[in-house]
Amino acid sequence: MPVLTPLLDTVKNVADIRQFDDESLKTLAHEVREELIDAVSQTGGHLGASLGVVELTVALHHVFQSPEDKIIFDVGHQAYPHKILTGRRETLRTIRQENGLSGFTKRSESPHDPFGAGHSSTSISAGLGMATARDLKGEHYHVVSVIGDGAMSAGLAFEALNNAGHQKTRLIVILNDNDMSIAPPTGALSHYLTKLWSGNSYGQFRKTVKSLTQKLPSGIERLAKRVEEYSKGMAVGGTLFEELGFQYFGPVDGHDLDQLLPVLRNLRDGATGPVLLHCVTQKGYGYKPAEESADRFHGVSAFDKDTGTAIKKKSNSPSYTRIFADSLVHEAHRDPAIVAVTAAMPSGTGLDIFGRHFPDRVFDVGIAEQHAVTFSAGLASEGMKPFCAIYSTFLQRGFDQIVHDVAIQKLPVRFAIDRAGFVGADGATHAGSFDISFMSCLPNMIVMAPSDEAELQRMVLTATLMDDQPISFRFPRGEGPGVELDPAPLPLEIGKGRLCASGEGVAVISFGGRLTAVEMAAKKLEQEKGQRITIMDARFAKPLDVNLITQLAREHHSILTVEEGSCGGFGDAVNRLLLTRGLLDSGKLRVRNAHFSDQFFDHASPEVQYAWNQLDAEGLYQRISEMSD
Repeated sequence: MPVLTPLLDTVKNVADIRQFDDESLKTLAHEVREELIDAVSQTGGHLGASLGVVELTVALHHVFQSPEDKIIFDVGHQAYPHKILTGRRETLRTIRQENGLSGFTKRSESPHDPFGAGHSSTSISAGLGMATARDLKGEHYHVVSVIGDGAMSAGLAFEALNNAGHQKTRLIVILNDNDMSIAPPTGALSHYLTKLWSGNSYGQFRKTVKSLTQKLPSGIERLAKRVEEYSKGMAVGGTLFEELGFQYFGPVDGHDLDQLLPVLRNLRDGATGPVLLHCVTQKGYGYKPAEESADRFHGVSAFDKDTGTAIKKKSNSPSYTRIFADSLVHEAHRDPAIVAVTAAMPSGTGLDIFGRHFPDRVFDVGIAEQHAVTFSAGLASEGMKPFCAIYSTFLQRGFDQIVHDVAIQKLPVRFAIDRAGFVGADGATHAGSFDISFMSCLPNMIVMAPSDEAELQRMVLTATLMDDQPISFRFPRGEGPGVELDPAPLPLEIGKGRLCASGEGVAVISFGGRLTAVEMAAKKLEQEKGQRITIMDARFAKPLDVNLITQLAREHHSILTVEEGSCGGFGDAVNRLLLTRGLLDSGKLRVRNAHFSDQFFDHASPEVQYAWNQLDAEGLYQRISEMSD
């Protein structure tokens, strides 16, 4: 049945929302929720977090004047209602698809997206920057940063809070507490006190009390301050934020517009410095399947909206992530020193599986990649064998710790880098483009990538046995080519690749998951042109298999390197090797590198993204054919 949204249908411009009365806003929120469920059931996407902020988003767009006022949604996967209300309703069913809407906020997509986001915990820093720029320019707009409680676990969020409190800049931070409430609302009393605290009267009262208590004896002054903190701060979790220099208000029920609207109006009209509003919400609110399974509905594929069941059946083939998890569990049964660390992604990295076997040996440190890396270094320094499992895109945030706390000290942290290469619908912010480059440039680091599932098994074992330096292995999202797994895998010899096919003229050296596409291209070349090429699976970007690569360079007139990453990675390392060995001096050897083009790529299917870069079978066939002529 089509969704009936008569009030939402009248919203042609976000300014229309400011004309509705409070009761109409409740109806509007209901219709936005129905529209959101209907759209995401068809396209897939981030549903749970977006359902949790419907009322808050409606209230923000009623009280504030976007785009003049800046409303920043941290991460962006909670911004679907915001997109509906800011002129993108008609294109919502293109979200995360090629040439469609981004799944996150994006500056180039709308003037109502003042700051693009894909990684968490950036909204307060960005908001403070905008508010500071506003003040320097003598302007007067409002800046509102909406951040989830999970994102508050990142150090970046607290760095920004600390700076904002020090500067006393006028900034509104809304803590969307949708998982672990600091303190629940306490009915009518909480409702009344929150309204009172956020209004001008309470602000004047605080100033008066502070003025009076400063003139009292020290003991009484401390007692008066303690009474205020206990009545307002400690009872509702605000003491921490007050100590950081923020006025704290809340908690309020983030689904109750009768609470939200007056508080937001008071903060809009009365805030003179940094304030934090604590809203308690529920992921998946208003849609029973999502309320009952918030984790599953964080990111979903298309589903039956009446039942919440997925429409597309999952493949029975194990993913690379599952192979990694099962291999690690297998090794951990034999080695009690193995522990696992992740940064708020236990299920995404497969460590939920590890945790079911070894609950005392898995550590989820929250959205804190820097801490995850240094925590792993500390574990390694005391003889444990930490596997630090983090998506490639998020590991970028811990680069300094990899350099300073791991590589320089030569500590054997094992980095399991998931989501290497293109990831499809999440687009540029989540693509694993750079880890080959930034890991390979580090002294003491070993860098591996499997070409199939069995190779990943062997790399987990190899990493387990490495006890005197750091080691990493990267693997893509989704399934491998389907090779048979080895019940008793053997470790790899460090820095040794393997020959997969022998030919003449052209040698293709593949690092990572593009090997199957290379083999498909080679098969087509043999069928259509009768030419056989040599194929090498490099296995290691660092150290390189110097002997085998040198041999191929001497026996072939052309070499093509292939990798799932940016320039500056594996191909550049091979180029340097050949230059150093003088194999390019005569000009007889042609070398080409196939890698991601030097740009950021929007969301599309991974197959399309690889085709854009001539890294699919057809693109590689064209590259090899040109080198064969």
